[in-house]
Amino acid sequence: MATFTKDSYAHGTYAALRPAYPDHLYDKVISYHEGPRTTALDLGCGPGIVTRAVASTFLTVTGVDPSPGMISQAEQLTARDSFPNVRYQHGAAEELNFALDGSVDAVVSGEAAHWFDYSRLWPELHRVLRREGTVAFWGYADPEFVDYPRATAILKRWTFSDDKDALGPYWSQPGKRIVEGLYRDIVPDPRYFGDVQRIEYEPGTSGPRSGKGEVVLSRTATVEEWKEYMRTWSGCHAWQEAHPEQTKRSAGGPGDVMDAIYDEMMEAEEWKADQQLELEWGTGVVMARRV
Repeated sequence: MATFTKDSYAHGTYAALRPAYPDHLYDKVISYHEGPRTTALDLGCGPGIVTRAVASTFLTVTGVDPSPGMISQAEQLTARDSFPNVRYQHGAAEELNFALDGSVDAVVSGEAAHWFDYSRLWPELHRVLRREGTVAFWGYADPEFVDYPRATAILKRWTFSDDKDALGPYWSQPGKRIVEGLYRDIVPDPRYFGDVQRIEYEPGTSGPRSGKGEVVLSRTATVEEWKEYMRTWSGCHAWQEAHPEQTKRSAGGPGDVMDAIYDEMMEAEEWKADQQLELEWGTGVVMARRV
């Protein structure tokens, strides 16, 4: 079972601090799209960030997610009077039984496509999309503290180390590898899709926008807020299940993996708990058209 489908997952924290996608990312996707703008699907919609964002472009948008908790969050965050053309559907991306053949103009997905089973997904998308309909998937890798290279190096060491007390052994694969590879492993099946285009951004640690590429995902929050956000990572959730006795200090426990990571980063960078920090995420976008 994926972490985000579990009742214990912190859906609210994830929805509050997940990075917002910039307008120019949506502009890239919409400018790529050709033809009617009647119906769109947002697969793995989570709290509905992308669903709501594309609602002004398409007449109807349906967000699809396998997690009841995420669907609940999306519905709570989607004001019906502001988004009368948005609805949500509980289910898998690979089983779009509610959609008729050739009835969809575009299928989008933000930070979910690394979970999909492509042996089933490509044929299903070919079925529901009209000819030359658009697929646009994008995702982001682990964030980097753009002004703090030492903290970024510490975070990466803890994230990828194979030590059982670090996060490395607890990531779901191949999803983690696909995300870190900026979606290069997601290759549209040429039997069903063509005109494949990609966009990438690799952040730097010499200040904001010091990386390479076109797309930037960034957000500013406090040290403590970032710690809580990173606790929503699937690897951290799995680590906690393997270390049930090591609960976070803020809940009265001896400390968890994020307490250890942030202790080291705060000492290295002399951060305060309420200090504002900007993070940027490496980003990969893959777009294709139905043949």
